[in-house]
Amino acid sequence: MARVLIVGAGLTGSLCAALLRRALARRPLQIAVWEKARGAGGRMSTSRSAHDPRCTADLGAQYITREPEYAQKHQSFYEELLSHGVLKPLTAKIEGMAIKEGVENFVTPQGISSIVKHYLNESGAEIFFEHPVTRICLKDGKWEVCSNTGFMDQFDVVVLTIPVPQILQLQGDVANIINRSQRQQLESVSYSSRYALGLFYEAGTQIDVPWAAQYISSNPCIRFISIDNKKRNIESPDIGPSVVVHTSVPFGIEHLEWDIEKVQPLILEHLKDIMPVLPEPASVKCQKWRYSQVTKAFLGSPGQITLNMQPFLVCGGDGFIHSNFDGCIESAMSIVATLKSSL
Repeated sequence: MARVLIVGAGLTGSLCAALLRRALARRPLQIAVWEKARGAGGRMSTSRSAHDPRCTADLGAQYITREPEYAQKHQSFYEELLSHGVLKPLTAKIEGMAIKEGVENFVTPQGISSIVKHYLNESGAEIFFEHPVTRICLKDGKWEVCSNTGFMDQFDVVVLTIPVPQILQLQGDVANIINRSQRQQLESVSYSSRYALGLFYEAGTQIDVPWAAQYISSNPCIRFISIDNKKRNIESPDIGPSVVVHTSVPFGIEHLEWDIEKVQPLILEHLKDIMPVLPEPASVKCQKWRYSQVTKAFLGSPGQITLNMQPFLVCGGDGFIHSNFDGCIESAMSIVATLKSSL
């Protein structure tokens, strides 16, 4: 039985696991997913209130945007998620959103991480959280993979879907098989950085604004604010509302190496300037997105690159194409097409 390890339980990793399972349904295949965080989602992250886990907020991606060029090409993916209730059309008012002809937007009633969880469930993969990979070595024709906890296992195929800078930090034989040209191109991949803040409220709290979300252009810190449950069309008298704040990229870069404990009050000060009557939250979570969105992808945007063929070691993710749902679909499809011949 071939053993496949997918590193990263974000959108590309979960899609890759599900598509591999479907493409090779008749072949004996064992899929494992190792994720450094405590839950699935990656930058499609949904957080829960410390006071009430039913009160949630999307701290990463806010909604799914489908460009006209992918409407037919990826139709089956959208239809699947819509039929399962994972996606619904975005109907809430978002001030400042750029309106483009033929573009459709979708929200996730159960939070943006529900997309990733759907694909992981479809994959039947064995998932290990809090398993950050630190070292990948060749041993007896297989990949021996180690996490920072000391856990070790061997695989026939390894797929890396983590941000490109994290790929370059891996130790072991993987560092030696990247040739000079590949390394230069990997090092040229760049990301924007930002902070996100989630504010969680008690049931019955009223946040009286005429919008569900808005883009901010007049503040040096804050770029986007969402009444998150309102944006997702989930409003219940039994569950408190939630607010999400995304900082601007310049603010994120300027404060990237600051401690979160020092950044959080700065963001809250700016938020008070914009929304002075916002109630006090029951709890707050601050998230640093060091790798928020790809600003420069791998040369040629191939979707994936193969670092080694025997045994297979493949890299993919939005760093190899572009940062949105359709880009991750393209990357996962490219990875699976590459692997099908060898499994």
